[in-house]
Amino acid sequence: MEFASSPDEYMPTFYIGQHESDRTRVTPELLRQAQDCNYDMLTTPITTPHFHSRVLTLLSNHLNELESQPTRSIPAPVIPSLSPFDTPLAPGETISQLLAVVSPWIDLCSPDPAVYNISRQVLELEVAYAAFCGIGNIILPSPKLHQGKLHGEGVTQYAYAVQEALNIGNYIQMSISLPMMDNPEQNSDEVVGSLAERARAKYLGLSENGSQKNSMEELEENEDGGTVIFSRKNSARFDFFGTWDAWNVIRTLCKYNNRLSVALSIPSHLPPLSVSSRWHSEPLRLLSITSKTFFKNPSGYPAFTHNHQALLTRYMGGIRNPPWLLLYDVGPIPGFENPETIVSAADGVLSPSEAADPPSPTPAEASQLQRKGSKKSTKTVNDPTPHLNYLRYLQSHQPPRTILERFGAGYQDYLQAPLQPLTDNLESITYEVFEKDPVKYDQYLKAIQQALIDWRDQSKRASGPNGRIVVAVAGAGRGPLVTRALQASDATGIPIELWAVEKNTNAFVLLQRHNEETWANRVNLVKSDMRSWKGPLQENVPQRSGCTGHWPPPRNEDDASNASMTSEAAPPPEPQPPTHGLIDILVSELLGSFADNELSPECLDGILPLLNPTHGISIPCSYSAYLTPIAAPKLHADVAARAPNDPEAPHTPYVVMLHAIDYLSTTLRPSTSRSATSESAPTPVPNIVEAWSFSHGPMNALPTASTNLHNTRHARLTFNLRDRAVCHGLAGYFEAVLYPGVELSTNPLNMEEKSPGMMSWFPIYFPLKNPLYAPDASTLTVSIFRATDNRKVWYEWMVEAWSNLIGGIGSGEKKRVRLGVSEMGSSKKGGCMM
Repeated sequence: MEFASSPDEYMPTFYIGQHESDRTRVTPELLRQAQDCNYDMLTTPITTPHFHSRVLTLLSNHLNELESQPTRSIPAPVIPSLSPFDTPLAPGETISQLLAVVSPWIDLCSPDPAVYNISRQVLELEVAYAAFCGIGNIILPSPKLHQGKLHGEGVTQYAYAVQEALNIGNYIQMSISLPMMDNPEQNSDEVVGSLAERARAKYLGLSENGSQKNSMEELEENEDGGTVIFSRKNSARFDFFGTWDAWNVIRTLCKYNNRLSVALSIPSHLPPLSVSSRWHSEPLRLLSITSKTFFKNPSGYPAFTHNHQALLTRYMGGIRNPPWLLLYDVGPIPGFENPETIVSAADGVLSPSEAADPPSPTPAEASQLQRKGSKKSTKTVNDPTPHLNYLRYLQSHQPPRTILERFGAGYQDYLQAPLQPLTDNLESITYEVFEKDPVKYDQYLKAIQQALIDWRDQSKRASGPNGRIVVAVAGAGRGPLVTRALQASDATGIPIELWAVEKNTNAFVLLQRHNEETWANRVNLVKSDMRSWKGPLQENVPQRSGCTGHWPPPRNEDDASNASMTSEAAPPPEPQPPTHGLIDILVSELLGSFADNELSPECLDGILPLLNPTHGISIPCSYSAYLTPIAAPKLHADVAARAPNDPEAPHTPYVVMLHAIDYLSTTLRPSTSRSATSESAPTPVPNIVEAWSFSHGPMNALPTASTNLHNTRHARLTFNLRDRAVCHGLAGYFEAVLYPGVELSTNPLNMEEKSPGMMSWFPIYFPLKNPLYAPDASTLTVSIFRATDNRKVWYEWMVEAWSNLIGGIGSGEKKRVRLGVSEMGSSKKGGCMM
């Protein structure tokens, strides 16, 4: 992973398209003109108004026939195949630059079976013909959630229709148009000629005259067993997660098909951060932006509020394939009607006044703007494509990527199996990736320096000859910690006797070279598993040149030659049993993404008995594992795709740079913003809870026949959810104390305080084979085990969903009800071998 020499070298790519609701066809000339204006693509209808009229006539005749003969069983009509008059599309060279739009006037959620049947036929005809023409991307109309008195009743039949459409267009990417939240007023806007208008009253829960039954009122039982009346008008509020809930039903029934995604409409007034975070975790293919999303700045130029800019940066930044942007009804392509007109391309070069932020609207103002359009301004803008130009401006002014984003470029949401360092010898490139992290090794340097200083200042007795402090690096790899130990000794002026232990034969060769060329033979090298090492050899024990596992050999060649001649003349000296000393400071980097998942406790069990029993120090001295439930649709889909060829895929904890996720359990923290918009509301912060911890210091050797039960762990953690959600798995992190006052952390809550910019570890992801749905105001209980059978270590995990319900009318007693339980995940088959 090569870093860019400068953050400015990175330029995000915005693919921007244009949509006009009244467009009937796209000619090559129109597409060329759009590209000259700096658009990347255009939308096209699949069928014409002629086809629309033909379908309306067919449906009207059928409904009239049903009404005139109510007792007769009349089969549903069949729409004849398309004719040249019914579609503007044809295969061609430009087809790949078009986004096809399914007719918005169909209603796949209609409770009227006649309307639904006709709508499904239209969908299937259009998808089949678009696939024939070579269309790669199709935009589906939003599911109509409000149908008379019904709410969300037709989502499952919408999902079924989409599933069938996916089977028809085997290679087409389908995006469902969805608003960020369920707004009944916005949902009531009908497309001209919509089939929904033909739905019969009896299927909508309406009276024959079209009014809602119960005079817009419903009955509800009160605590005394009586009834109270409330108005539906008062209950018609925003449902922030209403459209997400519908999307969840659709993609679940479609089995998380990787060709199904979201075309998300960005409103003028953004919902709470919890809503935008949820959509961030979903597969966003398109961001739909209308003229109402923009506000006029003081210069009269259309611009985004600061919060809209932040949202765009979050959705677009740091990923390999960001969503496309689609401008809806912001005006026709300039210059097409008059080819002689010269139109400059939207290059994103704006003056400071043109790029200035507009004032953020209040919720009431935003609601009015949804109906009336954007704020008016007396100033005119002499720009044929101001909305496009502004997006190009934002493209060139995206914040630079952080070091972590550059390091992990291309690895977001990429599943990797954890390392098995005890059974596998790592390749040099693996060591090299770890060594690119300066923060981790700077923290280790600080820890070793402070340990040496405290040892000297507290006048502790050292274990080495001449009062030198014995430092051992266990699992030296290519030597970065060895270098830090030598630097700490030089910086503090405190002499040390340094030992480096490494089992990897190939890495040991490099350690020998470093000792010769870089470390001036100041390091005693041992080729051994740290668990079987007997400890530092005392200096009074003679060692022959080339002694297995020790370096360097004697440097005096004459002495070696004389020793050879002497050995021929005299019998060799009687071998003396070697004596082994103690370690004062033990340094290791055995931590995994979940702290102990690479068997740091088991490895250190074998070497900690060599630690000075009075003053010995282990770096790190302790570490803890942390968990939180997450929504991760992309990761779940990737795991499910692996399962047919790898049955253990749903039971494997993966190391992954989490990106498109949503933390399900959060706590609100006050915002420092003084803005009047919703974004100034308290900021949700994830609840990340400690599962267990390990501490290391001097210890007695374990009996030969001892088990590993002392390293087993179990935790049962509770997480409260405010909003409905689907749990796809658990995100795991760790915190480690290298030495008091020096820490490492991957916990998002404090990593920027304890080890800012550290990038050596990605989080760990424990997947659920079957996602678990939890409603609003519910609780998730996580059970996780660290298990062993003395040959390997593995994890087992499960999640339960709970809800607090009123026990009975008038009782007021709350009853905790279990709503669902996940399957137990177990990594036993792929556990980490000891």
